[in-house]
Formats: sequence, C-alpha cells, structure tokens
Amino acid sequence: MVLLDEKSAFTKPAQSAIALGSNLGDSLAILEAAVEILAKTPGITLKAKSSWYKTAPVGPPQPDYLNGCALLEVLLSPEELLETTLSIEKQFGRVRRERWGPRTLDIDLLLFDDLIVERANLQIPHPRMKERAFVLVPLAEIAPDWVEPVSGEVIVELLQRLDCSEVHCL
Repeated sequence: MVLLDEKSAFTKPAQSAIALGSNLGDSLAILEAAVEILAKTPGITLKAKSSWYKTAPVGPPQPDYLNGCALLEVLLSPEELLETTLSIEKQFGRVRRERWGPRTLDIDLLLFDDLIVERANLQIPHPRMKERAFVLVPLAEIAPDWVEPVSGEVIVELLQRLDCSEVHCL
C-alpha cells in the first residue's frame, strides 16, 4: 500500500481499474466508443475489458444501466487520468444535475496500483466500490485477484459478500 502525496511523480507504467456506466441514449454504443477513445489516448493502454452488464439503478427512478470495467496501463498520474475520464464523459454529453441521476456516461477510477488517494476531488480506491455488485461483478471478471489496498482483500472476496441478483450479463 502506498499513500500518495501531492509531489509523487509517475515515471513508470501504473495499472488502473475503471468502471463505466450508461443509462441514457444508446448505452452500448456509448460505452464501446468510450473504451475505444481511452484505448487511443496517449499514455493509456487498454489491457482488458469486461463484459457489459445490465443493472438496476441506484438513486432516483431512472432506466436500467449498462455497466462494465476496464483495466488500463497508464503513464499518467491519477489526477491526469481523472481529467481524461471527465473529458471523455463530456464528449458524450454528461451533465451533472442530480447525485446518482441518469447519465449518458459515467467513468469512475476504482483502483490505481496499490495507491490510496484522499483528496477533495479524487478518492482511490473508489469509496463505494466494495458495496456495489454492478462494479465488482465486471471487475472480478477481469481482475479477480487485485488486492483492494484499504481492506487488503482481493476483488473476488469482496464480491462474495454482495447480492448479485440484479446484475445480468448481456
């Protein structure tokens, strides 16, 4: 486990896990296009992509989501990766109106090597990932043995505690 300070430099490739979701527009096309953009972004190499899963929404009444995860090798800092993902969300018309509301595209940074980051605009590991089957099911598909650095448990162990009945593979 590494605690990240403000001056940490990233000079070697890091492994990162992200979650992607969409429930507005052509969600499947949006998610596939977002992954393609990430894969073509300088400093990012797509290492793996999960299947897409249909999931019930969290929050206000809204359509079901499509969710999935991807593993990236990056030559970016966590903040640079966050800026990149926010920019991609905007390309697909993401507007932040309501917490947990419907969205064309949502990209969350889940893990970044074994870093623990606590900042106003960025928390790694993602603070709610351990509670969300719609995140852990696709993540376990592509990174079952990744150790979540706060708990010290692997992803597949975290998943075993959750009800996955609302997560359906496309």
